[in-house]
Amino acid sequence: MTSSLNLSGRVAVVTGASRGIGYFLAKELAAAGAHVVAVARTIGGLEELDDEIKAEKAISGKGEATLVPLDLADGAGVDRLGGAIHERWGKLDILVANAGVLGVISPLGHVEAKVFEKVMSVNVTSTWRLIRSVDPLLRLSDAGRAIVMSSGAAHSAKAFWGPYAASKAAVEAMVRSWADETKNLPLRINAVNPGATRTAMRAQAVPGEDPKILPHPSEIARKIVPLASPELTETGLIFDAPTERFLRYHLPE
Repeated sequence: MTSSLNLSGRVAVVTGASRGIGYFLAKELAAAGAHVVAVARTIGGLEELDDEIKAEKAISGKGEATLVPLDLADGAGVDRLGGAIHERWGKLDILVANAGVLGVISPLGHVEAKVFEKVMSVNVTSTWRLIRSVDPLLRLSDAGRAIVMSSGAAHSAKAFWGPYAASKAAVEAMVRSWADETKNLPLRINAVNPGATRTAMRAQAVPGEDPKILPHPSEIARKIVPLASPELTETGLIFDAPTERFLRYHLPE
């Protein structure tokens, strides 16, 4: 776990927290002392996360979790989430917008409308709705931090990855606009490219790939969690986890 990062007294929301990178980011944040509001559809995965956070707390005395079983496609539920956080804590210090779906790997002309619409609904619309719900709460923090998961697909735009690539490009555009709107506030907002990781989504996208050649999501989470630090100064950038550095955006040439 990340021992040098002190998030004691800070509240963090993590979506897609029941598995993969979101699961291990929630564990890292809790180990650093944060109270993690873990959001996901899968109750079993959330309960397993809670058990691990409690076990870690028994040893270190740090970290707690509040479990929120919620499908982010439930817009009204996302709206209520912000209200519930405000009522209980009066602020939010950290947002990790991690939940997402792949859709299908297919020629654009072969993608079913319902599949395309689901990718956009979960990856783009739900992320925007989440931002809208918690933005006022992050502004109330002395050092609000937003970490929004993207993908290298947003820029490589490879054949057959159209819906997912388009959704992540849209997410990055929102992150950049949001960061520009808040650049004069203590709030710091960045996108993240986790790179190829040993997750269920990666297995779905590249079924013939040997997962053992890919980094475990716990390894990627350890690289990302410093973006939650109150000491962070960067905003409006993309953090490339494989190289552990921030990348700046440039206009097309």
